[in-house]
Amino acid sequence: MRIALLGYGKMGKEIESIAEARGHEIVARLNSENDWVSSAEDLNNADVAIEFSIPKSVVNNIFKCFDGDLPVVVGTTGWAGQLDHVKQVCMEHNKTLFYASNFSIGVNLFFELNRKLAKMMNDHEEYDVKIDETHHIHKVDAPSGTAIHLAEGVLENLDRKDIWLNQTAEKEYQLEVSSHRVNETPGTHSVIYSSEIDQIEIKHVAHHRKGFAQGAVLAAEWLKGRKGIFTMTDLLKDVNFAGFWQ
Repeated sequence: MRIALLGYGKMGKEIESIAEARGHEIVARLNSENDWVSSAEDLNNADVAIEFSIPKSVVNNIFKCFDGDLPVVVGTTGWAGQLDHVKQVCMEHNKTLFYASNFSIGVNLFFELNRKLAKMMNDHEEYDVKIDETHHIHKVDAPSGTAIHLAEGVLENLDRKDIWLNQTAEKEYQLEVSSHRVNETPGTHSVIYSSEIDQIEIKHVAHHRKGFAQGAVLAAEWLKGRKGIFTMTDLLKDVNFAGFWQ
């Protein structure tokens, strides 16, 4: 498979390493607007693009992939407010988009655990809940896309919470999401339920960017021949992971 990398920072380089180890070819590496011009011919030879750039560039990059009928896997976060518009354009023009707030298999299992726990806690109103996330100092958006996804999972399943805030919650119906930027931390997310007598906490700690990169490459492989809009939920339901992790 021939892959174009949109964004060639630390994540782009990690994706490159994993993709090449799996026998794929990186045919284009784009890190600026000028690269779209200088790499135009290489992009025409790509089978799929993997997008890990920055929030202000991501939507423009997606639309350029649509224009070239190039399937695109998007891992950049911080653009959720434009997602509905992008999805509409994708469907209207029969393009291919795979997006996720986090491509780590472990994180996506964590998402499901979070939803199940929130549903269980509906009958235990003595517990309040908050979300805490920590990332490296280079991360632009706060809260992280993963934290937002966790918050939405709580709101969908815990009746006493109606809205999340990236600040101290002052009302019972508010879900507090705290963000921290520390050194080179790849990503740590905690969902914490506390009462007067005890505390329940579920946590995911990323040790390396490799987990995110592996998931993105797997998504690109899975996307071949498909049209439409897809997420990690679609992939997890469909893929046998045994061969991938060997």
